[in-house]
Amino acid sequence: MDSITQAALGAAIGEAVLGKKIGNKGMALGAVVATLPDLDIIFLPLFNQVQRISIHRGYSHSIVGVFLLSLLLAWLFSKWKKLGEVSKSRWFAFSFLATFTHILLDSFTTFGTQLFLPFSDYRVAFDSITIIDPLYTLPLLIGVLVGLFYKRSNTTRRRLNAAGLIISSAYLSFTLINKQHVNGIVETALEKQGIEYESCLTIPVSAGNLLWYGVAKTNNGLYLGDYSVLDKDRDITFEFFPKNEQLLADIKDTYMLDRMKWFSRGYYTVAKENGKVRFYNLQCGMSGFKGEDNQAPTTFYYQISQNEDGSTKLGAGMLPKKQNTRVSQWDRMFGQKPSNNK
Repeated sequence: MDSITQAALGAAIGEAVLGKKIGNKGMALGAVVATLPDLDIIFLPLFNQVQRISIHRGYSHSIVGVFLLSLLLAWLFSKWKKLGEVSKSRWFAFSFLATFTHILLDSFTTFGTQLFLPFSDYRVAFDSITIIDPLYTLPLLIGVLVGLFYKRSNTTRRRLNAAGLIISSAYLSFTLINKQHVNGIVETALEKQGIEYESCLTIPVSAGNLLWYGVAKTNNGLYLGDYSVLDKDRDITFEFFPKNEQLLADIKDTYMLDRMKWFSRGYYTVAKENGKVRFYNLQCGMSGFKGEDNQAPTTFYYQISQNEDGSTKLGAGMLPKKQNTRVSQWDRMFGQKPSNNK
């Protein structure tokens, strides 16, 4: 999730665990501690493009990682006398809850989180909420900010904070339920259209869980269709994108290909442009059909360049917006007509 959401959740946890002990300092510390796992981004420049794929949301977002970090933070906070009299066990509980809820919340997004490192690099991704969703964030922010106007001993302050946590958690639970509902709709549409597939993935692409993409994987490609909760009567139209696995046959960097396939969880297509291979990851970063005649499934792509000596370089790019020839879901719902420029 975005940093504002993580900070808001951390502040709410800080208030719940430390508020009666140290007042507003609990909120402030919670907001800071909850964002610490994302500091892995400062190390990204030390790694190449391939390594960065698995470095972010890696060890700093694992259960072992946050456990060790929580032990360190608990020890440091217990030595900081200006924070007041708080037991080491409470400092640990606060630190672990603030960091663990961070990595758990990230697991609800499509990017996923490597919770089980160093034992497994499996990416836990529930794919039920977008990285930025005000419906989750606002209850937390309101509970925390309004609570600042009350003294730390006031029960209204604690109730407001608790209400924010309960409402945001209820919404997060709703996204899982809604995802199962959308799964059923997408799978039914695939069945009605006689599309045989190996596995199916649904991905939220808007705040409020309103807009979704369904991706059905076959042995030679992917079917991509969009669905809107606000436009339930419209039949889902699926477009087929060939996987083009043969375009990867000449790539000698097997580690690069392994990481990219791992990152996409097998939901990818490949294309070739000006002698360079483009790798489209349909597991995350979805933004709809792009390019002339909709030949690309989404805007963002990784680009593989291979030199004559067999060495490879991984870059990234985005298709220009002007090439989008398919009307977006938002535009369709609110009246904008598709562009005819091709």
